[in-house]
Amino acid sequence: MPRSEMKVALIRHTLSPEEVVALGARLCYSKARVDDLLERVSTKDQTDFVQKIMGMGHDSVLEHASFTFGIEGVSRVLLAQITRHRLASFSVQSQRYVSYESGFGYIVPPKIEALGEDAVAEFEQQMDTLHQWYTRWQERLGTGEGGNEDARFVLPGACETRMMVTMNVRELRHFFSLRMCSRAQWEIRALATEMHRLCMEVAPALFANAGPGCLRGACPEGAKSCGRAGEIKRERKAWLDELSNND
Repeated sequence: MPRSEMKVALIRHTLSPEEVVALGARLCYSKARVDDLLERVSTKDQTDFVQKIMGMGHDSVLEHASFTFGIEGVSRVLLAQITRHRLASFSVQSQRYVSYESGFGYIVPPKIEALGEDAVAEFEQQMDTLHQWYTRWQERLGTGEGGNEDARFVLPGACETRMMVTMNVRELRHFFSLRMCSRAQWEIRALATEMHRLCMEVAPALFANAGPGCLRGACPEGAKSCGRAGEIKRERKAWLDELSNND
C-alpha cells in the first residue's frame, strides 16, 4: 500500500479579495453609492486601508471573501481536528462509498520515521495487517456501501483522506492563529502553513500578519508558550522581506 504525501491546491477564491474587503469597509463609513465605491477601490491600492481596518478589529468585512482548497494525502486524524472549525465548509471522501479493497494510502508520522527504517517497516506492516482485517470484513459483510460502512471501523487514523475546504478570510485568519502555532499538532500545522502560503500569493494584505498569535502581541498560550516568540517574529519578517525582494 502506498505512503501518502500532503498536497494542497487553492482551487478558487473570491475575485480581488482585498478590494471586496475594502468595499465592505468603505460602505460602512461612506454616504457614496456602491458603484462609486467600487470604482474607488478598483482604481487605487487598498493595502494600507485594509490593514488599518484589520488593526481596528473591524473583522466582519473579512467574511465577504472566501478561499477554497483541494487537500489530499492527509490523515483521518487531521480530519478530526480541522472539522472542529465549524465556520468552514467541508466535502470529504467517504469511507462508506469508497472501497479500499485494493489498498489505502496512509501517513507515516515524522517521529516514527525518526526512529529509523526498522520502525517504519513495522508501521507499514501494521498498515498491511489492518488492510487484511478490512478486506476480510468486506468478504463477510458484502461489498458496496453496506459492507464498507462497517468494515471501515478497523481502518486506522493514519488512513489517507481527501477533502475540499472553504473558509472566509476571517475564519482563515482564526484557523492560522491556532494551527500555525508551534504547539499545534505537526500535520495540521504543515497544512495550515501551506494554505497560508497559497493565500499570500493572492492577497498578501489580508494575510501578511496572519499566523500564531505571538506575531501580533503576547503569546496567547500563557504558561504553555513555546518560548520562541522572538524567533518566530524574525522568521516571518525574513520571509516577508524575501517575498518583497522577489516581486
